[in-house]
Amino acid sequence: MTGRQKKQLWHALHTALILIAMFVMLVPSLWIFLAAFKSHVDVYQLKLFFTPTLENFGVVFDDPYRLGEKLYNSTIVAFVTVLFAIPIATLAAYSFSRFSLRGETLMLVTILATQFVPAVVIILPFFVMFRDIGLLDTRVGLILVNLAIVMPFAIWMIKGFIDGIPMDTEEAAMVDGSSRLQVIRNIVLPMASPGLLTSAIFCFIIAWNEFLFALILTNKEAVTLPIGLALFKGEEGDLWNLLSAAGIIIMAPMFVLALMIRKYFVQGMTMGAVR
Repeated sequence: MTGRQKKQLWHALHTALILIAMFVMLVPSLWIFLAAFKSHVDVYQLKLFFTPTLENFGVVFDDPYRLGEKLYNSTIVAFVTVLFAIPIATLAAYSFSRFSLRGETLMLVTILATQFVPAVVIILPFFVMFRDIGLLDTRVGLILVNLAIVMPFAIWMIKGFIDGIPMDTEEAAMVDGSSRLQVIRNIVLPMASPGLLTSAIFCFIIAWNEFLFALILTNKEAVTLPIGLALFKGEEGDLWNLLSAAGIIIMAPMFVLALMIRKYFVQGMTMGAVR
């Protein structure tokens, strides 16, 4: 086998692997998309051609499913989590990046170690604590839990972005009379904005998709979208057409968000990778 033939064979194998990976990733999403527009009868049949309907998207917002309330809860919890997490994580990450702190390594390792603690280990203490202070089945309780989940991740991620910003620029600004807060506001934040946006996206996705804590800590008033999917059951089993419609509603904000900020997302990921 000549070198050219080997190159062609490798190229064909590479293309085949990409197509297989795309098939595995896209077929389930395609099935969900098509099922969302099918009737309850058509969803159980392998039809290439069917009469699409938007009825499922209306039914999921009616009784007894009331998906609109779950959508509102998920939106409030995710946005408020990001609103608090990013400023706090940014200040903490800047301190770790720019100052020599006593016990810095231990603190960073401790922050990282919290990401390896199984959720089932800490969910009972959260449940008992929230029960005693009246935060069970509340959006405030979910926001506090999500902050505990995303904060270590956000600190580590933002620290990587700030580490990539040259200190010479900050030192020159302080020589010219700028205070530390002015340096952070006028230099660090603008330069780190792609990284901050990237961190905010990841935090939003984590909070939006969080399932286990919402399952245990909510019951009626603060139920979120992932938990609301469990409602789509009938006497004959899962209502796949309604589940698919609800699934599209859950995924839609992620796709829209990704399209809107894809340029900044790539910049942020590149910035965090360069040292």
